[in-house]
Parts: sequence; structure tokens; C-alpha cells
Amino acid sequence: MIDARSRYVTDAVATVGPARLLTMLYDRLLLDVDRAAEALAAGDRAAGASQLQHAQDIVAELMSSLDERVWDGGAQLMEIYRYLFTALVDAAVRADPERVTECRAVIEPLREAWHEAALAGAAPSPSPVVAATPGAGLLGVG
Repeated sequence: MIDARSRYVTDAVATVGPARLLTMLYDRLLLDVDRAAEALAAGDRAAGASQLQHAQDIVAELMSSLDERVWDGGAQLMEIYRYLFTALVDAAVRADPERVTECRAVIEPLREAWHEAALAGAAPSPSPVVAATPGAGLLGVG
């Protein structure tokens, strides 16, 4: 069953367009941060750290796929990603729910902006995110 789900997720992620992949990553990033906050509030440091690690993986994927030269906002977005990555690591190390809340405050408006851009077809062209190759960068977004 796990192999079938894994293959389905791999196929689904590999076949979506760059804009949809980006919104999927942001959706999962927000879910990870929310789950981390819940776990930390319940005193479950291990679960919180696990969710924050997955969030860090997503931000690392976003960073690696961002071509800062493609559009004017690329360099600024990369700085936000760097800040967010550092803040997620700090939140995990300290098991700090307030730091997780700060991260959510950064992620939510970015998520909304990318969803709006995807719906409007206004994503910069070429897209600042590269489509995932099968078996790489899946990060459980299915």
C-alpha cells in the first residue's frame, strides 16, 4: 500500500505544472507549521521537531528551485526563504511555539499571493520554480 501511494504521489507531483507545484509546496509548508505548533503546544517536542524538519525541507526545496535572476522580486524572495529557514531551525531547536507562529505569519501571505498568481495565470514567466523530477523533491505534497 505504501508503494502504491508513494508512486501515486511521485506521478502526481511529476506531472503538475510549476505553478501548481509551488502552491502545493506552500500548502504543505503551512500544514507542517500548523502541525508543529499543535504538537509543541501539547508538549510533544519530538513531533513538533519532525514537522519543523519537513517544513525546513520544503523551504530548502523552494530555495534550490528559485532562480533569482528570472524576475525582479527573486532576490528579495530568496532573503525571505533564508530568514524562514533559519527561523524554522531555531523554532525546532528551542521547541518555541512563538517562533513557529512568527514563521506562519511569513508563510501565509506568500501562500496566498502564489495561489492568487496561479489562479490569475500571472506567475512570472518563466516560472521561478522548476518542476520536480520523478523521485526527487517530493516532500509529501500529495
